[in-house]
Amino acid sequence: MSITRSSGPGGRQRVKTAKGRTTASVRWLERQLNDPYVRQAKADGYRSRAAYKLIELDERFGFLKGVTRVVDLGIAPGGWTQVVRRKCPKAKVVGIDLLPVDPIDDVTILMMDFLDDDAPRVLTEALGGEADLVLSDMAANTVGHQQTDHLRTMALVEAGGLFATEILRKGGTFVAKVLAGGADSELVAELKRNFTAVKHAKPPASRKESSEWYVVAQGFKGRPEA
Repeated sequence: MSITRSSGPGGRQRVKTAKGRTTASVRWLERQLNDPYVRQAKADGYRSRAAYKLIELDERFGFLKGVTRVVDLGIAPGGWTQVVRRKCPKAKVVGIDLLPVDPIDDVTILMMDFLDDDAPRVLTEALGGEADLVLSDMAANTVGHQQTDHLRTMALVEAGGLFATEILRKGGTFVAKVLAGGADSELVAELKRNFTAVKHAKPPASRKESSEWYVVAQGFKGRPEA
């Protein structure tokens, strides 16, 4: 395979030959080569362009200010946690993912399924106290059927939201990736019962053609006293 620059404006890079590659993979590679967020992530030392989604969400909602304990659900490859570590270097961060993740300084990374019965307990013990922020960039593996993919991802969001209500301190924040149309009405209603403000946002770093949105729930109201 060879990569050449076109003579058009901006020096757009194109894949000239792609032996053994599908048309879809060629399109993906060209998009990566010409994506300014991908280039910026490499320059800034972030593991993925997704880091800028969190940066842009924080610029709008300000949920990283002063956090001391953070849980990152679906941490792989680690871009969101890198942002947290840079903006809040003293914060304790615990992440979980099915996929292996290269170590990040001063971050506890658990390689296990968040939907395992033991996962909430293990995360809570590793964090060592109530969280200020629960992040979830989790998405179910897609099967190509839009409704099924949506339902599977929303199940993860709901599980993440439930976990957030179990580990967040009063006033804490839950940020999660959802799909086109945002969170389902039942989930939004549940979040509004537990948080003072619930907003949807699509940060500029999220590709326009992507179906992903984010829900930001701030001001956790706290758990009922026993």
